Amino acid sequence: MRQQIIQEIANLEQELNIKILYAVESGSRAWGFASQNSDWDVRFIYVHSLDWYLSIDNKKDSYERILPNDIDLSGWELKKTLKLFRKSNPPLFEWLQSPIIYSEKESLATDLRNLAGTYFNPKSCLYHYLHMAEGNYRDYLKNEQVRIKKYFYVLRPILACHWVEHKKQMPPMEFEKLLDFAQLNPELKQEIDSLLERKMEGQELGLEPRIPILNEFLEAKIEYYQNYLKDYPAPHKPETKVLDELFRKTLYQG
Repeated sequence: MRQQIIQEIANLEQELNIKILYAVESGSRAWGFASQNSDWDVRFIYVHSLDWYLSIDNKKDSYERILPNDIDLSGWELKKTLKLFRKSNPPLFEWLQSPIIYSEKESLATDLRNLAGTYFNPKSCLYHYLHMAEGNYRDYLKNEQVRIKKYFYVLRPILACHWVEHKKQMPPMEFEKLLDFAQLNPELKQEIDSLLERKMEGQELGLEPRIPILNEFLEAKIEYYQNYLKDYPAPHKPETKVLDELFRKTLYQG
């Protein structure tokens, strides 16, 4: 499948007349809890030729396509990418540390990784992961019968919040790293490990009775971070000049 994805990336470059500077896996495969039938969530950053930018009109700055072979392609144009980086966009920061890289051209990704510590905004990141946890918990885990696999889609952002709270750094993508860092009590950890094993074995994790120990933990953590963020200090104002220079450098490389 890796070779097929790399070929699809090459096809897209030809079709759209773009250069894909960086392409990675996102979603459950990069998080480390994919099942056998999980989609391939390919995310990428691309740049047009210089002439494309010399226009008075705003143009489309993103691309999405779902292919019939379970490959979900989604990308952001360079200028959009740098604006989101300036805002400390958590999905973009995740892409930059994905453990599965399909393509990396020029120095853009390395340059952004080197700047990540300066532009990372813990408050923005905490809000992102808390909002994700709140939404998934509300939508999937409040009834007596719940979609069991959705526990991971609340656990991961909550554990990411824990990482940011204590390290003031962008959390890793891999679920196991977040879980190990959290040092949960043995009973809770055992329940999570059991679910993780079932999911990765390819078992169908459909509707089942809710798991009280997980719901109690998640409800308590959601409430904790809601209160924690109330008095969190305002973020610093990020600098644009460095990103302007990186934008020009990347354009000229192309």
